[in-house]
Amino acid sequence: MRYMFLLYVDESLPEREGSESNINEHVALAREAVENGAYVACNALDVTSKATTVRVRDGETVISDGPFAETKEALGGYYIMDCRDLDEAIAYATRIPPARVGSVEIRPVFEIPGWDEAIGVKHQPAAT
Repeated sequence: MRYMFLLYVDESLPEREGSESNINEHVALAREAVENGAYVACNALDVTSKATTVRVRDGETVISDGPFAETKEALGGYYIMDCRDLDEAIAYATRIPPARVGSVEIRPVFEIPGWDEAIGVKHQPAAT
């Protein structure tokens, strides 16, 4: 089952900038996940002050600067991993650096059968 790990951090903390040791921890975790066949994707997100929120209400598009909600902790990045079960997902989450200063939310990815085919995505054969 695929799980998304949503990394929430306080943007005012220096750890948000990505110290070398912090980056090295992410690299080590991602490499291990690749070796275990669990890695799917990972990216950091820019600060919420650069976010744009789009809403459509009664046919009108409303665009506003900033994130959807004002909170101390903001979504700072994500991982997607294919884990055996929630226990394995939790084991990975405890090692993601923001878990120590913010939080890591784990959510199962809701797979829509036939989605890729419906939108015309063709999968490449796995590298050997």
